[in-house]
Amino acid sequence: MSNLDGKSAIVTGSTSGIGLGIAETLARNGANVLVNGLGSDDEVEAAVATVVGAGPGRVEFSPANMKSPDEIEAMISFAADAFGGIDILVNNAGIQHVAPVHEFPIDKWND
Repeated sequence: MSNLDGKSAIVTGSTSGIGLGIAETLARNGANVLVNGLGSDDEVEAAVATVVGAGPGRVEFSPANMKSPDEIEAMISFAADAFGGIDILVNNAGIQHVAPVHEFPIDKWND
């Protein structure tokens, strides 16, 4: 039995990279995991399959965009309903835009 058995997690930005690795590790250690992120249908399907294959817990997906408070609220409600509560939140979602400070667009900064 793992210390995460019966615990539930939301991992934002978990359709690839570090977030996917975190979601997979949580699942491997017994947690239910809500995978979240943007990507093509194939990318999302592959990410969810990776997490499903990692452990015995329940895995759900939410495409909520972290720039939308309404979508975030809906994602949290969905996870709480699906899992009976949320024990772990990993705020991993992010974007990358590289530019010198004096050329950095304000809309990218706000994102």
